[in-house]
Amino acid sequence: MKTELLRARSGRQRRRAATRGASGTPAGQRARQWIAGIAGQVVAFAALALAACTGLPGQPDPAARPIRPADVKDVNVLYAGNCAGCHGAEGKLGAARPLADGLYWHVVRDADVRDVVTRGIEGTEMPAFAMSEGGALTDTQIDLLVTGLRARWQGTPLANRGLPAWSVGSAPAGDLGATQRGAAVFAARCALCHGATGEGGLAPGSLVDPSYLALVSDQALRSAVIFGRTDLGMPDYRGGRGETPLTNGEISDVVAWLGSHRVASPRWPATPQRANPAREEKP
Repeated sequence: MKTELLRARSGRQRRRAATRGASGTPAGQRARQWIAGIAGQVVAFAALALAACTGLPGQPDPAARPIRPADVKDVNVLYAGNCAGCHGAEGKLGAARPLADGLYWHVVRDADVRDVVTRGIEGTEMPAFAMSEGGALTDTQIDLLVTGLRARWQGTPLANRGLPAWSVGSAPAGDLGATQRGAAVFAARCALCHGATGEGGLAPGSLVDPSYLALVSDQALRSAVIFGRTDLGMPDYRGGRGETPLTNGEISDVVAWLGSHRVASPRWPATPQRANPAREEKP
């Protein structure tokens, strides 16, 4: 019995030695190389299969995937999608105030423009665009619009000396406006186009229509006097025939005179004058 156990152990030892020796033989080396080659092919095939998954029919090209609205950073795209409908594709000839106006960008501060875009103008067609106010634009997108449009349309720098105050609230003390003086300024500087009473002349449409005045604020009237509508032929506060520019006080006086024609509750809306709709401006 002991002899048989010794023989079995000896046999196992010989087989193990043979196995270990075979790996060092040429045949063993070829086997290892063959296995390594097969493994490499499997890895390469798997990599190709994964790469092919992005090119399957119907698989979108990452470069062609739509950008989330909140991630748009192109000023042209932002303007076209949010501003051009009212202010015009080229910043003019729209229903609202033209933005392609160098004087506007020299008089109005970035903070004021940003505030208007962010919160809109209550009681007018200018909505709030900031997400925090229920709009669709992020704060970053609003900043891009303000800086981008200023860079595009401000033009040649103007001397700040003598530029009028844009905001009604920022007009110099004592320039709150007086209707009597405003009537005289209007007669001298505005009546030629708007008529002696403001009810229309060369420029169609009444500026003293109670329904019109119920829709526009004093700020909108002040902007109209300062910037005009040069895209439609109305000069700005500097005049178009070599006149002396209007002072802050004269601008405030004209606004006061126009505002004096407001009625708290018009009995009925005035019949709209169907002149040239392109000349009708939003506040």
